[in-house]
Amino acid sequence: MNYFRTAVKEMQGYVPGYQPVGDEYLKLNTNENPYPPAPGVFSVLRSIDPGLLRLYPDPVLNSLRERIASNFGVARENVLIGNGSDEVLTIVTRSFVEPGETVVFPEPSYSLYPVLARIQGGVPLGVPLGPDFGLPDEFVSVPARLKFLAFPNSPTGTAYPLELVERVLKESSGVVLIDEAYADFADENCFGLLARHPNLIILRTFSKSYGLAGLRVGFALASEELIAGMLKVKDSYNVNRLSAAIAEAALSDQDYLRRTVAAIRRERGRLSRELEALGFEVFPSSSNFVLVRAGTPASARRIFEELRERRILVRYFAQPRLDDCLRITVGTPEAMDRLIGALREIAGAHPGGEEK
Repeated sequence: MNYFRTAVKEMQGYVPGYQPVGDEYLKLNTNENPYPPAPGVFSVLRSIDPGLLRLYPDPVLNSLRERIASNFGVARENVLIGNGSDEVLTIVTRSFVEPGETVVFPEPSYSLYPVLARIQGGVPLGVPLGPDFGLPDEFVSVPARLKFLAFPNSPTGTAYPLELVERVLKESSGVVLIDEAYADFADENCFGLLARHPNLIILRTFSKSYGLAGLRVGFALASEELIAGMLKVKDSYNVNRLSAAIAEAALSDQDYLRRTVAAIRRERGRLSRELEALGFEVFPSSSNFVLVRAGTPASARRIFEELRERRILVRYFAQPRLDDCLRITVGTPEAMDRLIGALREIAGAHPGGEEK
């Protein structure tokens, strides 16, 4: 017998990037920050009272909400905390999508979006991005109960013009979630649109720029009405005490955030230039990764596999429009030197050789 709902039985679940056991790999496949979190994080870890761990955390995490609200100049009631930004995406889908309703997202983009739509019984609709991964007019005009828009987009690294994003908000009758997981690495973000558009939810995370992917803390910024409704849907105690306290400490050190982000942006530029010199087509990136075209699907897969043999992990997507590409996380200068050296070795072993 099969006990699962039809939608669950027929769907394919989200497939995360490979997580190796141990530290023998140079891990450039899941866009983690190569630098440790802010020094204040370690003070929290040293001072935590283990006796507090027997007690439930604040169910709505007001202390962290107030810290985030202060940073953004909004009210506490405009903030929702999630167990990573992925849980916030789940809460949003459960809050606004009825079975049979359409959920729209660009394609290619974060592959969790269609999974969440199917789990909820919604109808996922991917709108193909343009030739250079630009956002097409169809995305603006297509009706939907919920639209997901990553800014910058992953895995392409694309940041769309803010004027175009605002058109999406103006012409959408449903909710629009702007997924700003990588926004700290971009020149612009969409926060300034929040006060003008009651259908906007902005999603942020501590996983990328704050270097806290292992903690699983994310948050949404939205109108008080939207936040109040989503609070009904979230799990009772969805973020633990330790994670919330560490997130507060990281948020308190914005100077450290700016320094690490600047270092990653500098290295992103150097890596892009080095990859272009090796013959890759490098797409413009506003994130902490770069997407590169490696010629053909066969050559991209070969490079991916040969890097893995050298204990270097990058991301390969076996799907249309991406199967000739690799996504590479920006690491420290030393890590990028190792990657570039390995790519030179691979190129030397296949002089002028591009599989057909």
